[in-house]
Amino acid sequence: MDSKTKKELQVFATQIRMGIIEGTYNAKAGHPGGSLSSADVFAYLYGKEMRFDSSNPNWEDRDRFVLSKGHCAPGLYSALAHKGFFPVEDLKTLRHIDSYLQGHPNMNLVPGVDMSTGSLGQGVSVAVGMAKGAKYLGKDNVNVYTLLGDGEIEEGQVWEAFMFANQYGLDNLCVIIDSNGLQIDGACNDVMSAEPIDEKMKSFGFDVVIIDGNDFDRIDEAFDAFHKADKPFCIIMNTIKGKGVSYMENQVGWHGKAPNEEEYNIAMAELNAKMAELEA
Repeated sequence: MDSKTKKELQVFATQIRMGIIEGTYNAKAGHPGGSLSSADVFAYLYGKEMRFDSSNPNWEDRDRFVLSKGHCAPGLYSALAHKGFFPVEDLKTLRHIDSYLQGHPNMNLVPGVDMSTGSLGQGVSVAVGMAKGAKYLGKDNVNVYTLLGDGEIEEGQVWEAFMFANQYGLDNLCVIIDSNGLQIDGACNDVMSAEPIDEKMKSFGFDVVIIDGNDFDRIDEAFDAFHKADKPFCIIMNTIKGKGVSYMENQVGWHGKAPNEEEYNIAMAELNAKMAELEA
């Protein structure tokens, strides 16, 4: 990846993180931790990887993205807003009564959302159906991407979806697992360990790479490998929950809690400093 593209993605990821903090602060609720850990892959997907048209969100030949871990909607909303699907200012209405930006994505209300999600495990099942549908319709140029959490893959339904992907040779499917090690009740390994995730995915017929999911060079290499694969593909991203906000990093309590005014000011100061550094 050239330095110009990398800096653009870093700026975009910082904008996404700012939007996450703005949204959850103004909502006084939400899920900042996993949204922040996923900000870099949101930036890569919407800044470099996927084909879409924000002026025509229902363009038939667009790539599809399913946020299987739907509670991380603040990150997706921020990416969509900064790509022009709707006004960035609307991020401040997150979870407000009558706002179209509710706590989980709604495809009927939010431009750019390809699937309504929230019940963990169900999004990936829809994603494999989308990938199979694209194959059936002969749309070889359409790829389907889905983002899951490492806590989410404790759900049995996701493994049924993985079997389906293997059975039907869905090489147009990219499963991304945000492995930040924490879920609402604590460390994933203490609650219900899914390890070794890579070996399990391989046994379900996937090509697998493990990367630092907060490093754009490694993300770029992973998606390049996806495009060369001839079977369903899985990217396991080792990330830091709360990435980009010092007091949130690796703190399970920030799974589903909004910053207060003091915490908001600290977070925005840190992110503004990061943006100034990138733009210097």
